Amino acid sequence: MNFAGGWGAATRPTFASMMRKKSPIVFSLLLGALLAGCVAGSPSAATPGAIPATATAAAPTVAPSSTPLAAAPVQAVQGLPAGTDGYPWWNDTVFYEVFVRSFYDSNGDGIGDLDGLMAKLDYLQQLGVTGLWLMPIQPSPSYHGYDPTDYYGVNPAYGTLDGFKKLVAAAHQHGMRLIIDFVLNHTSDQHPWFVDSQKPDSPYRNWYIWSKTDPGYVGPWGEEVWHKTASGDYYYGIFTASQPDLNYRNPDVTAKMEDVTRFWLQDEGVDGFRLDGAKHLIEEGQVQQNSDSTHQWYQAFRTFYKGVSPQAMTVGEINGDPSSVVATYAQGDQLDLGFDFPLATTFLDGARSGRPGDVAHALAADVRAFKPEQFATFLSNHDQNRVMSQLAGKVDKARVAAAMLLTAPGVPFIYYGEEIGMVGLGADEQKRTPMQWTASANAGFTTGTAWELVNPDYAKGRNVADESADSNSLLAAYRSLIQARNQHAALRVGDLYLPQSAANTVLASLRVSHSETVLSVINLGPDPVTNPLLSLAAGPLKGHYQAAPILGTGPAAALAANDQGGFANYQPVATLPGYGVLILQLQPAQ
Repeated sequence: MNFAGGWGAATRPTFASMMRKKSPIVFSLLLGALLAGCVAGSPSAATPGAIPATATAAAPTVAPSSTPLAAAPVQAVQGLPAGTDGYPWWNDTVFYEVFVRSFYDSNGDGIGDLDGLMAKLDYLQQLGVTGLWLMPIQPSPSYHGYDPTDYYGVNPAYGTLDGFKKLVAAAHQHGMRLIIDFVLNHTSDQHPWFVDSQKPDSPYRNWYIWSKTDPGYVGPWGEEVWHKTASGDYYYGIFTASQPDLNYRNPDVTAKMEDVTRFWLQDEGVDGFRLDGAKHLIEEGQVQQNSDSTHQWYQAFRTFYKGVSPQAMTVGEINGDPSSVVATYAQGDQLDLGFDFPLATTFLDGARSGRPGDVAHALAADVRAFKPEQFATFLSNHDQNRVMSQLAGKVDKARVAAAMLLTAPGVPFIYYGEEIGMVGLGADEQKRTPMQWTASANAGFTTGTAWELVNPDYAKGRNVADESADSNSLLAAYRSLIQARNQHAALRVGDLYLPQSAANTVLASLRVSHSETVLSVINLGPDPVTNPLLSLAAGPLKGHYQAAPILGTGPAAALAANDQGGFANYQPVATLPGYGVLILQLQPAQ
């Protein structure tokens, strides 16, 4: 795949990278100070833009973001993203999801650990990552950790609380905030609270949901939710019998979880939480998801955690619902973000089919549904088949999927190994295999016996070391895209306009922030597009613009806005290669 002429052909080091020399990675980034003009000034009043339509669907319109989400004053930490244009810090962040067990083993026992993760922070910094999400790190009887037995501890296989504090400090020093998985909904059936709760006179009896008889109904996906004990009583667990649900109608449970929240925010210094199974917190009879009681609990929880740490961030897992339902959790009164599962599916469908229409419509709908920029975007996670497996091993399609993700509104999350094209499908363990670092034994993950077999393709070039040496690799593409997003405010917090394209494989987006305007053009198909014409009926532009390539070859054609702030039949380049990506900064002509 090419960035409008080759990933490596148009790349050149930035002035900042030449000065700092922090990384050997080069990418095409033309700073306004080095060009004839400075970055674009504030646009004129925003006007809805047209969205590219499929051959059979009319193009809807999308209103740009209005006033940015109000945020408490940022307690700036040197080197950490602090927020742009009034948005919170997480809108300046690219998150990276880590399964500690599979990332890097520092002691040869075959299990990844906190020290191993700390040893790889330089790699993540070079990638451009500015936020980490750690899958569960607390003690648990399972390999995955989504059934804790101690909310205040660290899995001994991973390290210690002191080691975790060192990791948080090291991450901050590398310019990365860190959030952890918080399993609020349930505990392990081996948790001391649940073990004791099985006694009818236990003080923990009402910490779980018990019934003398089987209520007789099943869960949202037809699963058994009432589980019988040896004594003949039944308890509720929406996921499995080994994961009994906590009873949040009991104020003692809420008080305990508030204490746990305070511990991780204040004592351990985390920057926030990913909330597992967020929509299942409180049942109302057979209403077992998205209940009014769940929303009310999160409203109170928000007041609590913001009181402990005003800059703490929460992102909820609300899977299986349309984006409009996910958005009900992220309107500024409950959680900060919700994972946009439907958009992730649409990104991959677009990459697979080469047709961008559904992607444009989904982006338009999300901009309308969510508060400005307050949704979490991704391509895959630990519960889903990996991107490369979903795209049948097609690296070019994985590149354009990454381009869609990292030029879109919202807060992007990247699953570990996605940037090198790791595969994995089927059983959960196969989606969470060890990270592939080198072509040496066990992919350089461990000197011992890995807890799970490494995918064999690590020896055939699919590893960090080999892809780092290849300017046309998927890893190089991710680095370039992430760095471009980090360097350009419009890609992080810009209002979204969706120009129409004359070509049915081209997705175009215009992002407009207070300081700059950026146009992204992605060819989702394998064939070159000659004379790629773009039109935007109305928008925020005014006058004439020079086009400076951020990613892709130059020169690019100048653009003249029409009286409605849009443009007609704009041809940025003569040809957009198959799977080509072109990102331009539009600078007001002098």
